[in-house]
Amino acid sequence: MLVTFESWPGYELALKSLDPLRRRAPELLAVHDQFVGEDRVQFATVYVPGGGLGYFLQRLDQYATEDTHTGKPKNANMVERVAAVRLATIREIWTDDRESFPEPHDAFWWEVWLRRSDGNEVQRLKDFAVASGIAIGDRRLTFDNRVIVLVRATATQLASALNVIDDFAELRAAHVNSEFFAGLAPVEQAEWIDDLVRRTDPPPADAPASCILDSGVNRGHRLLEHSLAEDDLHTCDPAWGSADHDGHGTEMAGVTLYGDLRAALEHEHRVQLRHRLESVKIWPPANDTDPNLYGAITAEGVSRVEIQEPHRRRSFAMAVTSEPDRTPGTPTSWSSAVDALAAGRAFDSTHGELKYIDSASAASHRLFIVSAGNVEDLTDTTTSYLDRCDALPVADPAQAWNALTVGAYTEMVDVGAEGTSHPGWTIIAQPGDLSPFSRTGVGFQRQWPIKPDIVLEGGNAAISPNGSDVDWPESLQILTTRANPLTFTTINATSAATALAAHMAATVAADYPGFWPETVRGLLVHSAEWTPQMRTQMAAAGTLRRRRAALIRRYGFGVPTAERALRSATDALTLVVQDTIHPFRRGALREMHLHDLPWPRDELANLGEVPVKLRVTLSYFIEPSPTRRGAQSRYRYASHQLRFDLREPDETNDDFRKRINKKALAEDEDRPARSGETDGWYVGSETRNRGSLHSDIWEGTAADLAARGLIAIYPVTGWWKELQARDQSDLGARYALLISIETPIEEVDIWTPVAVEVGVPIVIET
Repeated sequence: MLVTFESWPGYELALKSLDPLRRRAPELLAVHDQFVGEDRVQFATVYVPGGGLGYFLQRLDQYATEDTHTGKPKNANMVERVAAVRLATIREIWTDDRESFPEPHDAFWWEVWLRRSDGNEVQRLKDFAVASGIAIGDRRLTFDNRVIVLVRATATQLASALNVIDDFAELRAAHVNSEFFAGLAPVEQAEWIDDLVRRTDPPPADAPASCILDSGVNRGHRLLEHSLAEDDLHTCDPAWGSADHDGHGTEMAGVTLYGDLRAALEHEHRVQLRHRLESVKIWPPANDTDPNLYGAITAEGVSRVEIQEPHRRRSFAMAVTSEPDRTPGTPTSWSSAVDALAAGRAFDSTHGELKYIDSASAASHRLFIVSAGNVEDLTDTTTSYLDRCDALPVADPAQAWNALTVGAYTEMVDVGAEGTSHPGWTIIAQPGDLSPFSRTGVGFQRQWPIKPDIVLEGGNAAISPNGSDVDWPESLQILTTRANPLTFTTINATSAATALAAHMAATVAADYPGFWPETVRGLLVHSAEWTPQMRTQMAAAGTLRRRRAALIRRYGFGVPTAERALRSATDALTLVVQDTIHPFRRGALREMHLHDLPWPRDELANLGEVPVKLRVTLSYFIEPSPTRRGAQSRYRYASHQLRFDLREPDETNDDFRKRINKKALAEDEDRPARSGETDGWYVGSETRNRGSLHSDIWEGTAADLAARGLIAIYPVTGWWKELQARDQSDLGARYALLISIETPIEEVDIWTPVAVEVGVPIVIET
């Protein structure tokens, strides 16, 4: 039988006593914790073989009748920690997150961990599967004392497995890789598609859109048609048609719409889509050999969707790139067009002109999500793949200041097992490191923006056992929709990462319809974190800021998650400010904004020397001036730039204003200050003040932070200041400011005091 022991709240079970490691003795199978109120309760499920119950009965009898030499009942440590004992159910041997246990009648792929006993445990499971009409995977994984098999069944069906339940040691959710779905026969793939279509609720009529600028999308795919209207298929040239001639656009669409399509297929829950798709074909078919001005094509593509649906909220996802300029990071006609479109300019197709239609259009900003570009040749296995990625600069137009540029990292390692398509192969990138496909901004000159801004999953590659071949199996790629036939396929590299970023940006826009494009871009960067593998590389750089800056130009600001972007916990909170500043007047600096931060000063001061982390992200869009006549005075690329700074603990507000004025004037004269202001900052102003998106992390004590409750936003020079006739300062320059504070102490509630201060309703659950 399977028996579950439950501890008293706040106590742990004596696990060694429940697992005596003897022949025919009870065997500990699974342990999990649950919280009852504020106290943790531990549960241990034990397999008790025939005749094995006497082990526990003997110890209970000794507890009742015998004492140790100290006068305590014998076996007290084991017995007194136990609050309850009961026969176990299959829920007790579920060792994944308790909340994710499947509903009783939902079919689900399980990892069934069998106890190795007489060698017939797998056959007993197969016999049960045949009798019950459930599916069982062909492959198995065997360890010294466990055999792991995949089973698709309902929880009710597994609970009825009386003949084999004694063999069960653990149940977990099966993690099926992309190769499983992509390798199914078309008929089987169609069944999975039908199932997901039945469980999917289409996006509401007012949902935001993610517009894919690519090779077109085949909306005939059943997983896409409910979210991509016929009227939302466009092309920049009628001769090209709007259908996907290459397949790449349809592959982008599947990930952009669903994110992790594999997870949606595996689970039985309903899928509520929160955003829709649009498509513009900007990539011509192979038989179109005429040169194209891609800045104009991109602008025309934007114009077409906005004419069709002028009031729809949208972002643009583009994984079409070209080789960068001979001077990496330098603006081009394409990247400048992206910057101008992001800043609100519209395309006049009659004259091929990017302009403001009227004064209101200056605030009609757009979010562009652009791939960093790919490393195409992975065959040189003698060179470090990271060196190869660093040597190939971010592709055009991903150097655009206003774009959210997406590189690729990977956590995918599922290759090389017996029975797979690539037995004995080894992965190139370690989990949590840069994907082998991703270009970087390491080769950019120092004055150009940090690119990529973020990295997301882009898959991995593998090397053959003899080291001569490189391949990227489907198990190391992301599952998505295929254009022809309309089934499944896989996608990788920075295209996959860009589609994931587009999905995340649309999710944020759906949750927060009042957020500007600058804010959505800033929030994705603000929620990004470097993985442990990346942090190891950072630590190796030590305190040398230039080496650290190169690593930031490789990894951006790390890996964002929707959960971090959308939610604040009680021990961590994010403040979001959307405001407009007027940078210049008649060639002089005009405004500075001071934000008094409503964080809980008393709570922070009481924490004293407890370490805290402050993160600040400033996101805004510049107007470009792409001339290459020089980089000084009126020939600057950016219309304006903004900076942030935090008050020092010993500064008065007046002293703070004076210091900021001096810094602003110094930068205006190309004399940026390089001392003092970087104390405690991880990135430092010399690196972070590049481009139009600045993010940095300050670490110090809670008491120190309590005295720093004022942050300044101020302008520095740009061509608006130098060319006064074209200065748009009167219209204002929008910016999004994101500020987070975080403490390592969960008992400290910093969210509620701030919510009270800013007037957020507090809901108390009883």
